[in-house]
Amino acid sequence: MKKSNAIMVAVSLILSAILIAASDPQTPQTVYIAKYASTAVREMYRSGVPASITLAQGLLESRAGQAPLATQGNNHFGIKCHNWDGGKMYQDDDQANECFRIYPSADESFKDHSDFLRYNDRYKFLFDNETTDYKSWAYGLKQAGYATDPTYPSKLIKIIEDYHLYDYDRMTVAQADEVSGTEYEGSDENHTEVQQSSTTKDGNKIHIRRHKKNRKEVADNHTADNRIPESPLSIEAPKALDKSQMEEFRFSLSRQMYSKNGVPFVYSEEGETYASIAQVNHLFLKEMLRFNDLKSSQTLLPGSIVYLQAKKSQAAKGLDKYIVGKDGETLWEICQRFGVKMSSVIKMNNFTSDYVPREGDTIILRGESFTSRLFHRNDENISYD
Repeated sequence: MKKSNAIMVAVSLILSAILIAASDPQTPQTVYIAKYASTAVREMYRSGVPASITLAQGLLESRAGQAPLATQGNNHFGIKCHNWDGGKMYQDDDQANECFRIYPSADESFKDHSDFLRYNDRYKFLFDNETTDYKSWAYGLKQAGYATDPTYPSKLIKIIEDYHLYDYDRMTVAQADEVSGTEYEGSDENHTEVQQSSTTKDGNKIHIRRHKKNRKEVADNHTADNRIPESPLSIEAPKALDKSQMEEFRFSLSRQMYSKNGVPFVYSEEGETYASIAQVNHLFLKEMLRFNDLKSSQTLLPGSIVYLQAKKSQAAKGLDKYIVGKDGETLWEICQRFGVKMSSVIKMNNFTSDYVPREGDTIILRGESFTSRLFHRNDENISYD
């Protein structure tokens, strides 16, 4: 049965590719699909965003790669600047002269789009849908406020169905490379570099050095094991600790304890203070405050997370970053939410001590500093006159 299903899927993929090619292989849409389908599939296995949704949004937002944002800035999804230290360009959108991100390559744009959905709270419910359920994703994007156009879901669904993009949601990376007919430049590890110049709306000249990647380079930059990542919601959910686990610690066993990022904690109750929780769990008050990134005791609201051990230096695997929402979160609240030391987050992001998160800010929770990586990348690819 499994072998029969595999054959049927393979036949479907081939027929879909033939149908797309036969319709009009030279349209901007079919050229765009052939060029970026394998990138979209790789992103699906890295982030969990369906390849069909990524391709349909790219086709719609970038006008099949022909919009100025895509041709001049490699921005295929209309992502605005927010907390962005890279190249920028300006054009009218919801308001006049809005700021948009410039990427060194289209691949970087696709990756940033996937991350924008995966690490932004308002889109996390989308990941409860199967990657093959493109209709739920399309309507969910509108529900979450990705676009103001009331017909946005129907536009995405029409694009997906017109060009059989749903087939890419069932492909492996190898199949996507094969069916899309991806072309790679060069037969060795060298690459060809091309320098282009363009002028943004505000008159700034931008020089962007691009290179065409060979097969080895693409493989190195896009690893995929053909497993869709689990929902970010399940990664963040606190785990209840049972009594056998709690016996490893010196803490009180009289109440339910939980764990985030491997760090035990309790939810505070009405009338409790940091001092009272510390006493019950055989901790010094200063110790308790240090575990929770506090220099002095403060009012403890019911239902607050109170860690009973030192938080980790980085977030759990799969939570590389967090995109700040609209609710005015403080950096302390974000660090408490993910069980990460505030000093580590400040260091990873090169934040100043008085940093205040703003809507759309990207906060790195794992690995090297976002800012240092971004500056390094931009120094190599973009220069300004």
